Amino acid sequence: MDDLRRGSARRVPAAAAAALTVAAGLGVRAALDGDIAKYAGDALYTVLVYVLVVLVAPSVRPVRAAVLAAAVSWAVELFQATGLPDAWGRRSALVHLVLGSTFNPPDLAWYPVGAAGAALLHRVLRAGRATAPGVGS
Repeated sequence: MDDLRRGSARRVPAAAAAALTVAAGLGVRAALDGDIAKYAGDALYTVLVYVLVVLVAPSVRPVRAAVLAAAVSWAVELFQATGLPDAWGRRSALVHLVLGSTFNPPDLAWYPVGAAGAALLHRVLRAGRATAPGVGS
């Protein structure tokens, strides 16, 4: 039962992080333009994938979550080269948001940036939680 409670307690911050990440991504796109907005959006896309990994598997280690998030982001980017996400995205705004539309090789470099940033923050937060009074009691 304690494991179930611990997992649930870890999912709440992950769900909040997902909402904040989506808000940050939309905010970046609304406030900025050009390459800065695009590549910040790419990194934040991977941060969102990272947070979703943590939401599904709350005890995942940061490095494993980062590798998985970057791999999923790369897979989606490479899938864009088929043209299918673009065609599907023309019919559905949600599909367009999730899968994007056009393959862009520089995007591949920004996914590890987002994954590394998320993993670093995750490690810092885990370390802070481990040293907080009352943790483990």
